[in-house]
Amino acid sequence: MERFLQLHLLTSYPPANLNRDDLGRPKTAIMGGKERLRVSSQCLKRTWRTSDLFQEAVGEHSGQRTKLMGPQLYERLVEGGRTEKQALKAAEAIAKVFGEVENASKFHKHKQIVHFSPAEWERAFALAETLIEEGRDTTNDDLELLKEEAAAIDIAMFGRMLAKTPRFNVEAAVQVAHALTVHQAAVEMDFFTAVDDLNKGDEDAGSAHMGELEFGAGVFYVYVCIDRKQLIENLEGNEELAQRGIKALVEAAVKMAPSGKQNSFASRAFANYVWAEKGDGQPRSLSVAFLKPVSGDDYLSEGIKKLNETARNMDASYGSVASERYVLNAMAGEGKLDELLNFAAQ
Repeated sequence: MERFLQLHLLTSYPPANLNRDDLGRPKTAIMGGKERLRVSSQCLKRTWRTSDLFQEAVGEHSGQRTKLMGPQLYERLVEGGRTEKQALKAAEAIAKVFGEVENASKFHKHKQIVHFSPAEWERAFALAETLIEEGRDTTNDDLELLKEEAAAIDIAMFGRMLAKTPRFNVEAAVQVAHALTVHQAAVEMDFFTAVDDLNKGDEDAGSAHMGELEFGAGVFYVYVCIDRKQLIENLEGNEELAQRGIKALVEAAVKMAPSGKQNSFASRAFANYVWAEKGDGQPRSLSVAFLKPVSGDDYLSEGIKKLNETARNMDASYGSVASERYVLNAMAGEGKLDELLNFAAQ
């Protein structure tokens, strides 16, 4: 089995605001001295991980990220008949197994977000049920049981870092680059008004609301590298689950758009071009293909051309990093999604 699966995606988005900064503008980055539209890797990973497509594919093997285990444990313990004081004490003891928690006034909410596996979540709440049933506090043995290894496909893919409890850390098996437009791109402004349906304009012909919304359009390059050896190790040798997870991730990556401002722009898009490669060679992004922004009146075709040229030239200089490749070119009707997913998973 080849160790690395690399994906190079080109996706054209119409006017959109997929991923906003603190001012509500589409995120940007400077590359090659020119401004590009950007979608952060954090946004992409959450979009893919929480999509119905991914969740349905991996089923019960998906975890959840939250600070709220402590408050939910407290609530369940009180519902079960424990006093508020007893519930706070137990919720703190259990939650602290996974990281630092806030004080009792916040019901021991975690100070940093924690990505729990399904088994970890289930064990924590099973312990709460035991405490309710037996009417007692936690013991050291109870808390040790929570520390057993537990696999979740999204934690195995994207990793977990808990500074105060490093034994729960997981090295990520999937690396995702920020998506950038392959061309120079501008953030534009939409001035809009809202009309009052009942205002006939007899006394006031003005709008009921005025506002501004920033947006941008472009062809984005996304690079994804999956270390299949690391993924299987993170899943304690479960190759079947690793393959299922890879298929789900690849399908989500080519089909799922971030949810930002979708109601205003309906900017959903599938990947137009997918270059997938498997091999044991050192992985490398092909973003350098777009260091000089593509130009002309067909950014997508030019982007595909630049991507192929760069891969070919780098192979000529360094040797190929891949033993197998698969190309899906939706603009030319070449390649099939099922074949791409099977290629990725095998």
